[in-house]
Amino acid sequence: MTVSLSRTTALGGALAVVAVLALSACGAAPDNASTTTDGKNAATATSAADFGGMSQLVAAAKKEGTLHAIAIPRDWANYGALIDGFQKKYGIKIEVENPDGSSQDEITAVTSRKGQDRAPDVLDVGSSFALSAAQQGLLAPYKVASYADIPAEQKDAQARWYNDYGGYISIGCDAKRVKTCPTTFADLLKPQYKGQVALNGNPTKSGSAFGGVYAAAVANGGSFDDIQPGLDFFAKLKKNGNYTPVESTPATVEKGETPISIDWDYLNAGYADEFKSKGVDWKVSVPSDGQFSQYYSQAINKDAPHPAAARLWEEYLYSAEGQNLWLKGYARPTLMPAMDKAGTLDSASAAKLPKVTGTPSFPSEAQQSKAKTVLAQGWAKAVSG
Repeated sequence: MTVSLSRTTALGGALAVVAVLALSACGAAPDNASTTTDGKNAATATSAADFGGMSQLVAAAKKEGTLHAIAIPRDWANYGALIDGFQKKYGIKIEVENPDGSSQDEITAVTSRKGQDRAPDVLDVGSSFALSAAQQGLLAPYKVASYADIPAEQKDAQARWYNDYGGYISIGCDAKRVKTCPTTFADLLKPQYKGQVALNGNPTKSGSAFGGVYAAAVANGGSFDDIQPGLDFFAKLKKNGNYTPVESTPATVEKGETPISIDWDYLNAGYADEFKSKGVDWKVSVPSDGQFSQYYSQAINKDAPHPAAARLWEEYLYSAEGQNLWLKGYARPTLMPAMDKAGTLDSASAAKLPKVTGTPSFPSEAQQSKAKTVLAQGWAKAVSG
């Protein structure tokens, strides 16, 4: 398994079975591929039952034959295994476009390609981006079979999005290049880390970088209602020379350009596995002074060119098989508590997760929207110069 540090810069590594969308493609998908003999249309189905059952959905998805995805890299939270598993199980080709893309790139693709066959069918975006996409009317309501088991605070009441997997913001550190690895946000301000501290992208575009600033806010007197201390922290980090604007990727870590990276724990943990054979001793810690947990969210494009395949993909992701594959990538699947109770959780993979204490809490829709506005207005100024 390989794990990348960024949803904005180095999300590639797709194997030959995952094709890149041809940018010249155009035209809407044929309606008859997504409609049953009794006139039920996948594009308006709000559940598998609403479409006539899973067998009907599978048949329609196979008839469509393709799923268009964007910014889901094989080396992010074990997505490669999920892609392979779905293709093998259903014989439906998954085409992944722009593996280097950000959450905002996904939303832009939906809006700019409406009605086109090359539009993305499904989205995997930071939760704040899912909220804004729902507000813009871009998402299709659809309840997967396990929808009732998804915690209420981790799903949209109209089923336009629901959380899929998540983790805690962590600090990754190359222990061979850094004499003493930092374990808290306070540590990151120490002079020995000059030019070494990186995020994996721009927090106004990247869900993981957004989480990094939120965690810094929590560590410095802020809250879900006040992300400004996080901006102030990075401004201070920039001023004292510790922050580097280089976006952290596997390549930049190998080169020693970003020996300290603030990112999700599931990425940093998998990254440690990846680089054992490459001479990088990657240490991972969840900072005690800025413990921040967040999930990514799944959604279906309301105008998906392959609506049946899109819905079947969601059913697969929220099955025990799909959820456990994310878990094997060190990510905490949203159905983890329900699966643990049902006895379907991969306990061996669960035992390997980075250790944290306490019960995670999550910012509300209003709090995230406010935080995004503050970041949009102040991030560039905070790290300029």
